[in-house]
Amino acid sequence: MAEHTLVGHRVPRIDSLDKATGQARYTADLTLPRMLYAKVLRSPHAHARILNIDASKAERLRGVKAVVTGRDTAGVRWGVFRYTRDQQLLTGDKVRYIGEDVAAVAAEDEEIAVEALELIEVDYEVLPAVFGPLEAMQEGAPQIHDHAENNINIHVPIEVGGVEKGFKKSYLVREDRFVDSEYTYCQTEPYAVLVNCDLSGNLEIWTPNASPHTKAKALSNLLEMPLTKVKVRRICTGGAFGGRSDIFPGEFIAALMALKAARPVKLVYTREESFTSVRQAHSMIVDLKTGVRRDGTFLANEIKVIMDGGAYSSTGPIATSVPFLVWEETYRLPNVRFNGYRVYTNKPVRGMYRCHGRAFLGGLGMQLDMIAEELGIDPVEMRLRNALRTGDTQATGSKIISCGLSEALQQAAEKSGWKEKRGKLPFGKGIGMGANGMMVGFPMGIRGGSSAMIKFNEDGGATLISGVVDTGNGNDSMMVQIAADVLGLKMEDVSLVSADSEITPLDQGAYSQAAAFVSANAVMAAAIDAREQILNIASDMLDATVEELGLRDGYVYMKKRPERNIWMGKAIRKAPMDDTPIMGRGSYVPKVDRTQEWVGNPKGQ
Repeated sequence: MAEHTLVGHRVPRIDSLDKATGQARYTADLTLPRMLYAKVLRSPHAHARILNIDASKAERLRGVKAVVTGRDTAGVRWGVFRYTRDQQLLTGDKVRYIGEDVAAVAAEDEEIAVEALELIEVDYEVLPAVFGPLEAMQEGAPQIHDHAENNINIHVPIEVGGVEKGFKKSYLVREDRFVDSEYTYCQTEPYAVLVNCDLSGNLEIWTPNASPHTKAKALSNLLEMPLTKVKVRRICTGGAFGGRSDIFPGEFIAALMALKAARPVKLVYTREESFTSVRQAHSMIVDLKTGVRRDGTFLANEIKVIMDGGAYSSTGPIATSVPFLVWEETYRLPNVRFNGYRVYTNKPVRGMYRCHGRAFLGGLGMQLDMIAEELGIDPVEMRLRNALRTGDTQATGSKIISCGLSEALQQAAEKSGWKEKRGKLPFGKGIGMGANGMMVGFPMGIRGGSSAMIKFNEDGGATLISGVVDTGNGNDSMMVQIAADVLGLKMEDVSLVSADSEITPLDQGAYSQAAAFVSANAVMAAAIDAREQILNIASDMLDATVEELGLRDGYVYMKKRPERNIWMGKAIRKAPMDDTPIMGRGSYVPKVDRTQEWVGNPKGQ
């Protein structure tokens, strides 16, 4: 292929103008004919048994078109894995945190919906509640779920090597505790969902999300509907940070009401509801014990993490495992013991976050600095001595096939003026260094890979079809940039169809930078496939071999005689007449260990 003209260069994002001018449309901006407005009745108690719900007065209020409670659901529970399905998204028997969804109303306008909520009567039996993970783990603490002894939701144990022997051989052993509080994501866009139900019973759903295919599949399970009837549509997303990576009560409730009323239903959360009733980030208590040689290299690490998971499992197994997995993707850990506990409490549900385990990772980083100071070693040098390198194998077995951590540390130190500033800045000023790894391909079943297609128009322009979703991070622009680069087109000559579960092929979603690794590789493969088809057709037209041809600026040209060329559109228009219409197809699946599992077997590539 020719030298890159777009990849590796600074280019304007394809959505910049729409977002800068306010033309971009988010879920709350959408309006459909005959649309109803929804509001949710939430629990005022942290822990209580629901004895009775009487919604008859609300149902009789003029303008109310649908009222739903737990009795209207199939009782299917949500959890990211089968063994963690513990949340009925519209509860019918018990509430486990303040703000939990108890009932909902869809009406002709928001004022009527709010009035109707006040008419719903709920009888509660208030139960003892527990709000801290350490207290929740104690004998005699209020039991939040019957199946969870001592309220332990998930326990992930990992041990590699001889930890105790490593500590005995250590020159220095240090023990510390680090604590991080919970917090909410505070995306610019409050949570919203719009659901339309057509006459054939198909559901169309618009909502901010990180994986339309994953969300469609989960909703089809929860609603007990065929997947072909659940269609998650493309919509702009105003920030994610991990907080759009789950299934929420809002979209489930809006779908129930759209089915019941046979009309579109829009539910827009207030800022307060977006804080309390979607997802939050885990708080953590982290106990670290680290043993090192005299030169600062690790000999043994023991790590215990207790995470406040809130009332339900959500993505708990992943959240409990990832802190350790991303740490071992950064440093060599010859002997290590990890125990991660996710604990139920009577708080809103904790979910994914951009890099699970801030206290965990921040604490380990701070402890590195403390050990370096005791040993008289520069903290950057301490990191370099322990950094993973290409060819290393992680503690849990993954082979590192490429790694630029050492180079990144060295360049960061150089460009920041580390040596000139470290310990020499005025009081109250400082400079620090942190490092972390992130997996970009991991087992997700059939949704662990991505596919893409490229078709062409008569004028030589291309349409890229990809399941990738853009949560504000530029994924859409990246895909167009790659396709245009491979095909020798301008970015404006490539239109994008993306993030629609009905139209686009499977894609894993915008997790852990996987779009740049998995989705982009699928797009590149589709573009290369299309490129080869174009060159094959053009080779006859130019009386040349495929190897002699290139694509640039919308033309097929001979590399050694660039003046001999044809407009790419001619080859594209000739293809259907030859019964070989050009359709590029590509896919990419990470080469990971399919037996690896977050809790049961957290080992393997």
